[in-house]
Amino acid sequence: MQNQTSPLILSFGAADPAGATGVQADLAAFSALSCTGLAVTTALLISDSARVEDLQDIDPDWVADQARVILEDMTMSAFKVGAITNLEQVAAVAEILSDYPDAPLILDPFSSRLPALSDDDAEELMTAIRQLLVPQATLLMLSQVELGRMAETWRESGDGSEGEDMLQSDVEHLLALGCEFVLVTGTASSGGALANTLYGGDGVISHDAWQHLAGPFIGAGNTLSAALTAFMARGADVPEAVAAAQEYTVGALAHAQRYGMGKFVPNRFFHLQSAQDMQ
Repeated sequence: MQNQTSPLILSFGAADPAGATGVQADLAAFSALSCTGLAVTTALLISDSARVEDLQDIDPDWVADQARVILEDMTMSAFKVGAITNLEQVAAVAEILSDYPDAPLILDPFSSRLPALSDDDAEELMTAIRQLLVPQATLLMLSQVELGRMAETWRESGDGSEGEDMLQSDVEHLLALGCEFVLVTGTASSGGALANTLYGGDGVISHDAWQHLAGPFIGAGNTLSAALTAFMARGADVPEAVAAAQEYTVGALAHAQRYGMGKFVPNRFFHLQSAQDMQ
């Protein structure tokens, strides 16, 4: 018998029966990257590899109690916050995380896989995340569209010439709220490709274009944010973690598997299986 030696990570998110997204996907990526994952469930999904049919919120008190009991027993090396589905959950999670300011927090709160909220509910939830969780985040990961909405500047740009300036302004707004880094996925790159751009207090830190892989995929973003969290839990700084997590995610997508009739699911254990095949 020995004490735990691999880094512990606590993930907040939805429970996906298909394991394509949410906390099940996080735990798989954490394990593949030599970390031990623990999960606080914020919602129960009725889903397969193609779609989510329904969602059941978990009571905010239950969310808080799940986390409190674990945190009274164990010390976390990092936290990840995924999908949170109502205002009360945001407040509960933010209060808990405020007690652990020294552990990295990766915030990836948006999922196109979840049923859409009404406009009013979505705006209220966005405001709560902006006010309570963004200021605590080590790194906030979101798409370019989500960035504009989070920064409250979403609108149609005229001829597209102001797009880059607007993106920079949106990022600066979120950094001013207190988060240390912003990773914007799906930004424009040369040749019409898409890239992931990492911003810090001094501006652009990295701009990485990746080869487009045929899909369709489910859980690609989830894989990236989980890998980021794992590398940071293992001691990497943010630029190192972003580079390593992107490389890992591309490999997971290149070896993705179709479980049924839905989309391809990233193979989070591809590098371990490749090593075994070589033995």
